[in-house]
Amino acid sequence: MGSPVHFFRGMNDMDYKPFISARHTARELELLDASLDPAARDAGGLRSQTERFTDLMIDALFPRFAFDRTTRESRLLQAIGVLENCLSHIASSPPLETVAPLLLESLPEVRRQLQTDLVAAYQGDPAAKSIDEVILCYPAFTAISTYRLAHILYREGVPLLPRMMTEYAHRLTGIDIHPGATIGDSFFIDHGTGVVIGETTTIGCNVKLYQHVTLGAKSFEVGADGSLVKGIKRHPDIGDRVVIYAGATILGGETQIGNDCIIGGSVWLTHSVPAGKMVLARVAVTDTPLTKDIMTNPVLDCSML
Repeated sequence: MGSPVHFFRGMNDMDYKPFISARHTARELELLDASLDPAARDAGGLRSQTERFTDLMIDALFPRFAFDRTTRESRLLQAIGVLENCLSHIASSPPLETVAPLLLESLPEVRRQLQTDLVAAYQGDPAAKSIDEVILCYPAFTAISTYRLAHILYREGVPLLPRMMTEYAHRLTGIDIHPGATIGDSFFIDHGTGVVIGETTTIGCNVKLYQHVTLGAKSFEVGADGSLVKGIKRHPDIGDRVVIYAGATILGGETQIGNDCIIGGSVWLTHSVPAGKMVLARVAVTDTPLTKDIMTNPVLDCSML
């Protein structure tokens, strides 16, 4: 099976071998050589096509807000054509005949979920004056829309493309949602800058995050050869109706936040929290000859109330 990274033109003359660890096997070098073959395709072209596909799909879900008045059907036809081109650039990708029907069949459910996300944003932010404002102005809605589309492709085993889609949204919004995460209805990220949601995270329904929240991995399991073990649960589970305030960090695949919890700003959590609890960063006051500083130390002083 070839490497999914199969489209770098112009890099075949690089002397990359001095940068390769001695741990790499001859087979890995062989695969790397294949990925940098002169016939390999252009990375920039695939990136621009992925962005075009993402934009077309979001416009098809909400055609009233598209720049032009192309019909939803016409926009979907364009999107499928671009998708076919993207898949042809990615080694080991399932064929369009498999991916396209599953994607199209999933769109009514994606639109339903996004409608719940819109209502959650409108009801959860007093600054939101209308649903239209959420669609057109809120970076989180761009990131969540892209994630929900990419998640379909990720779930169907399409390599590379789902990640490129969410990284496109990441670049636009500052919100990093891995397409492998599982997120329920009525999801809202207020402000959004710096939010990170890892690959194996699960999030229930009616969850609200603020800026700079991290749902990440605590540590990485290492195999006998020293390489990281992939494909295991690394990120937390967040229950229903949870609010996580700005700057909170929740880590670990065994960490579970129960339903109806409130996680305060700047909290650092690596353990589970029962349903209905509030977790706050304890405030420490220090008295020095120069000044009195009020500072939080959530790593050492985390109290559960």
